[in-house]
This record gives sequence, C-alpha cells and structure tokens, in this order.
Amino acid sequence: MFTKILIANRGEIACRIIETAKKMNIETVAVYSDADAGTKHVKMADEAYHIGGSASAESYLRGDVIIEVAKKSGAQAIHPGFGFLSENSSFVAAVEAAGLAFIGPDSHAIEVMGDKIESKKWAVKAGVSTVPGTADAVTDIAEAKKAAADIGYPVMVKASAGGGGKGMRVVDDEASLEDGMTAAMNEARNAFGDDRVFIEKFVVKPRHIEIQVLADGKGGAVYLGERECSIQRRHQKVLEEAPSPFISAETRKAMGEQAVALAKAVNYRSAGTVEFIVGANQDFYFLEMNTRLQVEHPVTELVYNLDLVEWMIRIASGEALSLEQSAIAPKGWAMEARLYAEDPERDFLPSIGQLLRYREPSGEGVRVDSGVEEGGAISMFYDPMIAKLISYGKDRDEAIARLAEALDTYEIKGIQSNRQFLSSVLENKDYQSGDITTGFIAAHYEDGFIVRNADGDDLTKMVALGAAHVWQKSVALAYGNARADFVAVLSRDALTYHEVSVDDAGMIIVTIGDISHQLSHAPESGLFAGEIDGASFIAQLEVDNHHVTVTKGAMREKLQILPSHVMPYLTHMPVVDEGAGADEVIAPMPGLLTRLLVKEGDSVKKGQNVAVIEAMKMENMLVAEADGVVKSLKAAVGDNLNVEDLIIELSLDDEG
Repeated sequence: MFTKILIANRGEIACRIIETAKKMNIETVAVYSDADAGTKHVKMADEAYHIGGSASAESYLRGDVIIEVAKKSGAQAIHPGFGFLSENSSFVAAVEAAGLAFIGPDSHAIEVMGDKIESKKWAVKAGVSTVPGTADAVTDIAEAKKAAADIGYPVMVKASAGGGGKGMRVVDDEASLEDGMTAAMNEARNAFGDDRVFIEKFVVKPRHIEIQVLADGKGGAVYLGERECSIQRRHQKVLEEAPSPFISAETRKAMGEQAVALAKAVNYRSAGTVEFIVGANQDFYFLEMNTRLQVEHPVTELVYNLDLVEWMIRIASGEALSLEQSAIAPKGWAMEARLYAEDPERDFLPSIGQLLRYREPSGEGVRVDSGVEEGGAISMFYDPMIAKLISYGKDRDEAIARLAEALDTYEIKGIQSNRQFLSSVLENKDYQSGDITTGFIAAHYEDGFIVRNADGDDLTKMVALGAAHVWQKSVALAYGNARADFVAVLSRDALTYHEVSVDDAGMIIVTIGDISHQLSHAPESGLFAGEIDGASFIAQLEVDNHHVTVTKGAMREKLQILPSHVMPYLTHMPVVDEGAGADEVIAPMPGLLTRLLVKEGDSVKKGQNVAVIEAMKMENMLVAEADGVVKSLKAAVGDNLNVEDLIIELSLDDEG
C-alpha cells in the first residue's frame, strides 16, 4: 500500500480523497493555484505545493509540473479526481514513465473509452447496445447535414473529448444544425483543447442512467447498480439518486452485465462509469464511459456501503478485487443535490464572490462533500459548484424529505445559489412520483425558475417570523416593551399588508389579523430552526433594518415590517424599478467577450442573439430585450468584462 499520494485536483473532490487517505493512514500532498492559496483542500493535506496561476492552463492542467511535485514530495501515486487531467491518456503515460502509480485506469483504457467515438466502436465489439450515430468525427457541415438526415432529427451534436455537459447541443432541424455545430465545437475547443464532434440520435423522453463498475485489471470486475441522473439542465446533472425509481431488477442486471463486458473488453482497472440512455420501455443504449470517479459517486457509496475512493487506491496499489457480484445488493435510497454558485432567477448565470456566511447542514442521513469554507471565495476560473449535498433514507420518500430539510438549513450568503431551485424540484409532484426524464427541467421550467409566493398558513408563519425579529431588535431590546404593533407589507404588492402585533407574555405570540402564532423563540438573522405552534418549522431570514426576506423550500417573501402608524401612507409607497433597460445589453456575469454578432447600425429583433460571453468554461449567449437598432458598441471581442459592464447600446423602435 502507498504511504503518500498526491491529489492532482482542487475543491470538494480533493477534500474527499484526502478524507479517505487519512482513514487509510496515507499521507497526502495537495497542489494549488494562485486563486486556491489557503483553501480547504490545501489546509487539509499534509503537504501543499503552489503550481502556477489561477487559470487551469497555468496550474491544474500542467501535468509536467504536477509530476515533478509528486517526485519532489516523495509521493508514490497520483489521484486525479475528476475533470482536469483525469481522462488525459498522455498524462497517465507520463506518470507511469516517471515511476509513479496512477490511481485510475491505464492510458489505453482512457484513450479508447475517454473518446466517445472510439468508445462506441468498442461497445459494439463488446455487444453493448448503442444509439445510431456517426462512427467518426464530423467537421464539414455538408457531411453533418447528410449524416443527421440519415439518422433522423432530432440529433445530438456532442464533443468527442471531455464531458460535464460541455460541447453538446440538441438540434431539432437542418436549419439549426450549423449554429449548433459551431457552438459545440467552440465550447469543446475551449474546454478540452479538442473541437471534434460527432452526431447521434437524440432519444425523445429519455432517462440518463449510469452503471458504476469496479475492475482490477486482472479479470475481476463487478457492477454496483445504477444511478438515476435524468434531472439535468443543459446536459449538466443537477440531482442524482440510487437506485433508479424506474429500473427493474431485470434491466439493472442486463445493463450491469453489459457494463462489465465493456470494462473487461478494454482490461479496465479502477472505478469507472458506463452511461446509458434509457427509453420508456426500459430499452437502453450506450452513451459513453467515464474513465474516472464520477461527481455523483456518493449515492452509490451510501446505498452499497463502500468507499469507491478506497477501492481505487487499493486497486492501483495492486490489490485484486474481493467483491463478489452475487453479494452486491442495494439497501435504502440516496440522493445528491449539486449546489452551484449561480442565479436561477437570471437564467442560472454564474455568481462569483466571497462566501460571507456559509453553514453546512448536518443530521441523520445527511452528508456534505465540499471544498469551501466561510470567508472563502467562488472564483471565476473554475466550475461554479459549491458543494454536494447528499441524503440517505430507508426509502425514496425519506431520502427526499431529508434532502429537502437539509436544503432549508443550508446557509449560503454573499453569492447567489441554486438552493431554492433544488427545493422546487423536490417539491414537484412528478419528481416525487419518479416520473422524470432528461427533459424534466425544460418542461417544468419553460419560462425559467421563479420563486413561489407563500400563501395560507405558510405566509402567516413567515410574516410572524419577520415581525418577531424586528420586534426583538428594534422594540424589545431598545425600549423594553413587551408588546408592539406593526404593519407587514409584502413587497410583491405595496397594497398587500397585514396588521401584526407581537406580545411576549412568557412566550412570543404574533397576531396577524385574526390569526395568532406561537413561536418557540424570536428568530435571528440567518437560520430559524424552531417551533411554530408546537410543530417544527425551518426557514431562513435575511434582514436589513425593517426589510426582512424569509425563505423556506421554494418559497420566498420579501417583507417590510413597519410601525403601525404608517398605515395611512401605504397607498403612496413607490414602486422600485430594478435592472438595466431594454435599450442596453449588459454583461450579466464576469467573463470574456468572445463574439459580437451585430455591428453599429444593424437592426435587431427581441430575442435575437447579439453577443457571447465565456465564463466558468461555458459559452453564454446574450440576446436583445427589444426590437431596435444598434446605436453603439461599448465593448470589443477579447475584453474581460465585469458584472453589468455595458456591451451594446440600442435605439428602440418605439423611441420614434
């Protein structure tokens, strides 16, 4: 067994690997970029070495520097985590040439399985069911149109290298093919340095289900059930679970046996994942094989009660696989929610900045894999994931309930996050019943994500929390009064308000009209995890003087808790107009302006694509908000933009 390993990665996966290594009494070596100095994984490791600038190309993709650090530190092996160099066959060859062990598959398996085109050929040879598509990369648009016509629309244009939803576009018809190919190729080139794409049939109403395999490269191989990964946005997984609520035991066995057959065909070693697209009749087709540890691996670990990272290390050190397929069976249910630094109410635009408040949930059946800490920052240079929140229960209902409660207690301030969007998905009746496909988010959030206004009992309890907080701070503490009267104004409508009184007669009673609620304690700014009317109630409060925002699940209420004497003036309260005007196209996030699709004097229509910004390794299309004419260009291709930097100024058609 190794005595010291180097982790060639950052963030939550680096921390995850370090935790297992410590359990195995293996010393760890971390590497870090300028942006990651002093971060959680650096502090957790036994040793840490600076390897370059903040950009991935200047640090985490510098395989030669990482190998030198491994040799210098005395590490015997390198674990790549996922992303970066984890599926780079040249890096694996260089690691082995340097006399080090690579904790993952060998370069041959990565080369043939990490390339989607080659992996499909191997899958066919191994007898794995495959989706109709091009056998080789396609670069010429005429060739692509012919191939797509033969396959039949809709088709998927997909990058040959890499993954994570980058370099992928669904194309519905021939007219959209050229733009789809261009975008996919540009994204693939920027993310992976390889712009090859191929075309395959897009299965309508599909599920994305993957099989976890472990193989020792000595003939031993097993499958560890399936993971349901159908809840995706732009081909990026959002919620995963194990087992799938859809797959039968017979289908699980058939898929698992095909996955093992493919692993054995390439003499696979280590943990790997074979991904399938599954139709409504449980017909399944091979998509690709990920020759690395998956982001969503914790759900498999909880359901099968094993440590995949430990098995990767043991196999890399030469141990044979001791697991027997007949003894492997799922127990319970696990779910994973990916917490991202993004704003769901602004089309999920990335959000960067400092984590001013960061408190992770805990409790029975709750696990958090994270690489951040309070006071740390979410950088523009890397993937916007904050953490992975995982729940475990005896069945699916319990796993959903625990995950929902954990989301409510997860405190993330200073940046925007998708926390409430995840809560919204969990509250959806179709999701709760397991009626999901990869088109779930597109179907249920066709107009984007909008937080839900509270009503009924939920609304009065949220108003009670806001009023009790303001009472405690501005009345009870300042003046010593036990009772105070307020008006709670709902910011969604200045004319909607509630008369509120707060009374501390041994316990806090909040009366809203003719309804009274009894609170276990006055809430502070942050998390309220107490009781209302004797029942558990969890919500979060953000407070700015008499402005209080209360969130619970997918609900949010913005309140103004004002002294009761303002009631005669409520109808005169001004309505605040927020945001940029329709005559401006601004940068919604920090990023690089890679393309301008219009020039001065051009006429544009509402919804027309006008510019492209690259941020966090993704291309983001900007559109005109109204019909008009380009008055002036305020930025140039190649500019690094900050949030709300002006890019294009328009003269609107209705300006005369």
